[in-house]
Amino acid sequence: MTLDKSLKVSGGAIRNRNVLTRVERIKRLQELDRWSEGDPVMGIPKTRVVKVSLKKKKKVKKEDEGDDKKKK
Repeated sequence: MTLDKSLKVSGGAIRNRNVLTRVERIKRLQELDRWSEGDPVMGIPKTRVVKVSLKKKKKVKKEDEGDDKKKK
């Protein structure tokens, strides 16, 4: 069965994941200086996944320009 075009998401596979692959975990541990090249790969510690949340910008109203026009 096919999926309707209106239901498809443009960035379907791009989202925050709560589980990292072993390679991603090792890279993260190397950044934190908690893993070195000789350490065993099995039984590596858990790593926290940092979720990035974007804050919405507030819209600035252009009331000053409208007031200037009314005064003239």
